[in-house]
Amino acid sequence: MSNVIVVDNPKDWPLHIHGVTVVSARGYLTEPRFTDLRAARVFNLCKSYSYQSLGYYVSLLASARGHKPLPDITTIQDLKLSTMLRIAEHELEELIAESLSDLKPGTFLLSIYFGRNMAKRHERLALALFNLFPAPLLRAEFRHDGETWELRSLRPIEADEIPKEHLPFVSESAKAYFTRPARRARKVDTRHDLAILFNESEPNPPSDTKALKKFIKAAESMGIDTEIITKDEYGRVAEFDALFLRDTTSVNHYTFRFSRRAQAEGLVVIDDPDSIVKCANKVYLAELLHRHRVPHPRTLIIHRGNCDDAPKQLGFPLVLKQPDSSFSLGVVKIHTLKEYQEELDKLFPVSDLLIAQEFVPTSFDWRVGIIERQPLYVCQYFMAEKHWQIYDHTKTGLDKVGNFEAWPVDAAPPDVVRTAIRAANLIGDGLYGVDLKEINGKPVIVEINDNPSIETGVEDQILGDELYRRVMRVFLRRLESRGS
Repeated sequence: MSNVIVVDNPKDWPLHIHGVTVVSARGYLTEPRFTDLRAARVFNLCKSYSYQSLGYYVSLLASARGHKPLPDITTIQDLKLSTMLRIAEHELEELIAESLSDLKPGTFLLSIYFGRNMAKRHERLALALFNLFPAPLLRAEFRHDGETWELRSLRPIEADEIPKEHLPFVSESAKAYFTRPARRARKVDTRHDLAILFNESEPNPPSDTKALKKFIKAAESMGIDTEIITKDEYGRVAEFDALFLRDTTSVNHYTFRFSRRAQAEGLVVIDDPDSIVKCANKVYLAELLHRHRVPHPRTLIIHRGNCDDAPKQLGFPLVLKQPDSSFSLGVVKIHTLKEYQEELDKLFPVSDLLIAQEFVPTSFDWRVGIIERQPLYVCQYFMAEKHWQIYDHTKTGLDKVGNFEAWPVDAAPPDVVRTAIRAANLIGDGLYGVDLKEINGKPVIVEINDNPSIETGVEDQILGDELYRRVMRVFLRRLESRGS
């Protein structure tokens, strides 16, 4: 793969790096040797990335040519958004505090050269910022507000902003970056590249490691080269053709940023950002199910102005939910008016809207796994012993989980499967897990989840390896339909 540095004027580039071509922005955009180049990493060091500038078009057309631009258009846009800066600051809060702990209050500038900093103590922070905003040359400004260090700005820098004493280190960092492989070599008999995002330290991941191996085996049998990546590899998303999230998703979370970036880069992605947003919020789901008249337990969207209505309309016990609750966390069973008021006092500072739902006692929930609008698996998840939920998060920290029973799709109650498909279709055509209860023999929707559990010996108990192949066939169809 060729390495190309694009600058406004090659005469202004102070470094000579063996094996790297330096070209002007106009030359890269117009010369046939670059328009016809098949495989290249393009390091865009133009002075401006503003909309429709030469620098903007370098990254835009590099993507169109199948080259790997750094920064790409998504990063260029992210660097302009103050909200993305705040998200980065929140995610790296502990690392920022650790890296800058010995510095005196005031302003500190951190130079990031191809993911590195000259000071060893700041290397981790430099790499973390580079992974979030992959651009060759960056400068971050931190300011101490009297209590903590805050990330005030992050911007690309020009070659003439590099201090002369830094040039040898920049040259060394650039050489190290240019000589590393973009990723492991694609196998000869594979046509596509799939990344699976996974967090091995997560206590309740959607797939266990055995299931991941089965996904990889299924993918590679179809010519899809597969690699497991972590949250630290955000900057590599554009290297792949598809992204599969096997890491519990949330909107204010790196999983959403991975999904959004993958979609912006044109990757096939499951779970897509739209599905994550819709499934993550129970207020949205309550409104959606109500509007489309999909059966669900009696539900009220409550706020400070109407919170007195829930006990009157639903009675006790009732269930109070945070909009973004998951794995039974943020879901509370309320028995009295006093408990209800206490929980409201805890939850309203977190969210302006909450969900109050009638309590429907059942010994199990149905879970119907759906992909591309078709049923994939059916399971019964039983409540944890002596508990009203599937997960019992005990005070000791040892979670108790109920048993399960897998069903062939054809043997499951048809109304349960039909209702689940109807509900999932309101979200999209991705991978979903729909939870239902039966009330007086009729199925009602409890939740629609993106990123559903697929674990060995549980959801795959009926189909076995075929379940993993069915998921990978969806990726393959989508990859081939878009000509990847």
